[in-house]
Amino acid sequence: MKKRSLLLVIIGFLALAAMARASDMPFDFDTLRYKAKLLAVRPYAPPPQRIPESLLKLTYDQYRDIRFNPEKAWWRREGLPFQLQFFHLGRDFKQPVQISEVVGKKPQLIPFESELFDYGKNTDLGSIPEDLGYAGFRIHYPLNNPSYLDELAVFLGASYFRALGQNMLYGLSSRGLAVNCGEPGGEEFPVFKEFWVDKPATDAKQLIIYALLDSPSVTGAYRFTITPGSDTVMQVRVTLYCRTEIKSLGLAPLTSMFWHGKNSNGNFDDYRPEVHDSDGLQIERSNGEWLWRPLVNPAQICSMAFTDENPRGFGLVQRDRNFNDYQDLESSYQLRPSAWIEPVGQWGRGSVRLVELPTPDESNDNIVAFWEPEKLPPVGEPIDYEYKLHWFMETQPGGVRPPAGYTVATRLGHNKTYETDLQRFVTSTPAVRRTSKPRPACAGFGSVAPATTCLMPAAMMASVHAPVRPWVEQGSRVT
Repeated sequence: MKKRSLLLVIIGFLALAAMARASDMPFDFDTLRYKAKLLAVRPYAPPPQRIPESLLKLTYDQYRDIRFNPEKAWWRREGLPFQLQFFHLGRDFKQPVQISEVVGKKPQLIPFESELFDYGKNTDLGSIPEDLGYAGFRIHYPLNNPSYLDELAVFLGASYFRALGQNMLYGLSSRGLAVNCGEPGGEEFPVFKEFWVDKPATDAKQLIIYALLDSPSVTGAYRFTITPGSDTVMQVRVTLYCRTEIKSLGLAPLTSMFWHGKNSNGNFDDYRPEVHDSDGLQIERSNGEWLWRPLVNPAQICSMAFTDENPRGFGLVQRDRNFNDYQDLESSYQLRPSAWIEPVGQWGRGSVRLVELPTPDESNDNIVAFWEPEKLPPVGEPIDYEYKLHWFMETQPGGVRPPAGYTVATRLGHNKTYETDLQRFVTSTPAVRRTSKPRPACAGFGSVAPATTCLMPAAMMASVHAPVRPWVEQGSRVT
């Protein structure tokens, strides 16, 4: 027992010494990978809870009344093209994160300052610790107008982040990692515990962000290279180190909301025709086939897997782009972005997983899509991968869609009088202007015709809550 205790002391001393050496090294992605590896060999330590009770008890409206003063945005005085604004801890955001600025590969902590915030009507919060830390941050950039810095991206809560392209409003989110999503026993939510942001040049067109991920099961080093535009692209490089064996490891996860849409049969007691941030899962397989799976709001948890080897891409897509599809003046779902994962390099064999959860309204994110590798290396060995994350709309330059046509709506119907044993499954595609030159046709339901109807036995379509089968929009067959 004494020998074991001595061994643990020596290992701890060596880890601390290694971390001290790492802190003296120039900061880059290799340095961050080293920090993640050292963190993985140590037992997981939950962050200490230091948030005053007054901040934890804030109501939704009270928390929203705490606003960052845009006049004090980071890099505003220097007139740089990218600026940072920070989020205050409180209510649901209980995990403080450290945020550092990197200048010449030298990191410098950005300290918490309560003077950066306007607390509104929250006048009885008591004493706020000087070292409280921030909940997260957002990035501003002249995305739509050269004279105004729009909100470009947000990193806030666990490992969640989201971004915008031109003329878009926030919708779905991405995450650093999904651990045991949709598995019995519950999901684990890793957190980005520390960020480093490279100070941009005066003419910078990209912003580089580093993040350190931590959880009971895994640690990770992340580098985000963000390029704003009509199609805002994040190039994400990742190295993971597992502390324990993980049943399901979801890479490049996307999280969205689907309450009801054109393919929903049922009474949702809602005046709007559709309510969703995304209406389908789109996949480009390694053989060039494009799959489309309409989303549903299931009666119970639904999980599907689409097996492939070295996929070309997948994403959660919002294809309905007309106001009349939603008739919501406040939420403007027609302006919510789609998100597309484009693997860089060979991802090997695995599955695109889709997990759908039941939701009673639009307040819950109930859709998750991610890549699940078929095999993982032994615990402690690095998992390296890279991808491009596109935030886009199909109607703008840079949009990702099948080249020969795509589905914008699916509908289910049943005539109890004249077609008692048949179920109608109808898909709609955008109208295509005729030209003298013949256009290539898609296979199956991906035809460029405005609408396609399929009749099938009603027994095959048990209910609206049953999993919806995908079909090939361009390729050799309908699946």
